[in-house]
Amino acid sequence: MDAYNPRTVEEVFRDFKGRRAGMIKALTTVLGLVFFADVGEFFQQCDPEKENLCLYGFPSEQWEVNLPAEEVPPELPEPALGINFARDGMQERDWLSLVAVHSDAWLLSVAFYLGARFGFYKTDRERLFNMINDLPTIFEVVTGSAKKHTNEKLLVSNHSSKKSKSNSKPGSEAQTKYSKAVPSQDEVDDGIEEEDEDEHGEALCGACGENYADDEFWICCDICEKWFHGKCVKITPARAEHIKQYKCPSCSGNKSARPS
Repeated sequence: MDAYNPRTVEEVFRDFKGRRAGMIKALTTVLGLVFFADVGEFFQQCDPEKENLCLYGFPSEQWEVNLPAEEVPPELPEPALGINFARDGMQERDWLSLVAVHSDAWLLSVAFYLGARFGFYKTDRERLFNMINDLPTIFEVVTGSAKKHTNEKLLVSNHSSKKSKSNSKPGSEAQTKYSKAVPSQDEVDDGIEEEDEDEHGEALCGACGENYADDEFWICCDICEKWFHGKCVKITPARAEHIKQYKCPSCSGNKSARPS
């Protein structure tokens, strides 16, 4: 299919991004401020009257609808076969979403095929996966959930691996996985985390019903996902450091939470 053979993690990732960009062009009408006319052409090329067709993406950020490779085994893993047959039997958006899911699976198979072919070790494979996982999937882009994916990713990136937050020092930026994440000014300016910021500002303690305050230690229940003042559920920051999965009194069946 392609003469280009990437051999390093960075090269395989660049190959992945190029193929992904091409397939997004075929499956979407708008991405950011760039409008693509390709989706109409893609729809026309996927004529159900034709033979089994596949959608290919290339490192050059181009796409192609074509018959599967004739050689066995093929040079690279093959994408989903027969994407054209379901075109007229579904809503266009649903059909594009279905093709997007299969396209995501194909991109991953190509990337890790190349990794296996060129002997990537465990650390290389893990690094490649993490680089890929930082990008929204084609399905998320096509269905419009890519922004939500970005919001969640930024929120998690602002959290550390712990489940509590201690603000004992004024201006402390120490945060943990389940503490309230405060978006940076750049994120607010870009409008990326506006919804998260609003949600955090309206958070109420599940025990006493009072609002969240920056100078208080809070913890989130892993079961019901409600937030609680540490003092209301008798959890200190030091104790929270050793809790792998926190259950609030209601979820654990213990009614010892302070009522007010």
